[in-house]
Amino acid sequence: MPVEALTAVTLGRGLLVTGAGGQLGRALGRIEPRAVLLDHSRLDVCDPEAVADVIAGARPAVVVHAAAWTNVDAAESDPGGAHRVNVDGTRSVARAAARAGALLVYLSTDYVFGGDRHEGYRETDATGPRSVYGRTKLAGEAEAAAFGPHLVVRTSWVFGEGHNFLRSILRAAATRDEVAVVDDQRGLPTYAADLAGALLELAEGGAEGLFHLAGGGEPGSWADLAEAALAAADSPARVRRISTAEYLQGRAGPVAARPASSVLDCRKAAARGVALRPWRAAVAEYVRAECRPSP
Repeated sequence: MPVEALTAVTLGRGLLVTGAGGQLGRALGRIEPRAVLLDHSRLDVCDPEAVADVIAGARPAVVVHAAAWTNVDAAESDPGGAHRVNVDGTRSVARAAARAGALLVYLSTDYVFGGDRHEGYRETDATGPRSVYGRTKLAGEAEAAAFGPHLVVRTSWVFGEGHNFLRSILRAAATRDEVAVVDDQRGLPTYAADLAGALLELAEGGAEGLFHLAGGGEPGSWADLAEAALAAADSPARVRRISTAEYLQGRAGPVAARPASSVLDCRKAAARGVALRPWRAAVAEYVRAECRPSP
């Protein structure tokens, strides 16, 4: 099916999602509950034969490849494992999607950039990943583009259903008067629910190639994000702003380098009418709707 012919009617059972147990995968499942939702227990993307069989059998119109090795520090200790998931696994999914005549939507990351730019990164800017995670995700982009119709979407600082930074902050604030949070890294937080809808909107609109999609509004630091979450939760806890170097003091084992500024310029998607709401509004909704205290 030509990408231009995709409409909402082709989704549902025509949508297949790898990594469906992650934050984005769960959000896509909420939007399209009839989709083929495959978490790691149902599909190991490192098994090429299983990937080929499952995708051929499902005959999807769109494959959203959200399965990934996302533990950035662990990737430094096991680069081979990260490569198998993020590169080899993407190759298997991309090849199978092309054989099925499906559009492949590949989720990438702001970590493909070095983080030394004050302005937002555009799709045409030079990459320069500083970590194993970033390098393997960038190599995954090349695999996604090598076989058939594809939509590569870079995003940043995702939060949604499941374990994430905001839940960790709120959990810590429940027992402390103060939480220490890094203030010298800048980015655009992205609500998984908003990202999921935007991905499908781009796919339905016939978009192909490389796009940036992240939360709208002014960039912030992790400390800014933490303060927004605490305010939404009406928490009295304070944020103590610290440097990355201070945060890493005493950490054992290899630690991945984080981009100091990984703001994504999303004007290309906005020109197609696809833009995410300001991240502060999304944080407020997320905290109030999905982060209720445990009884």
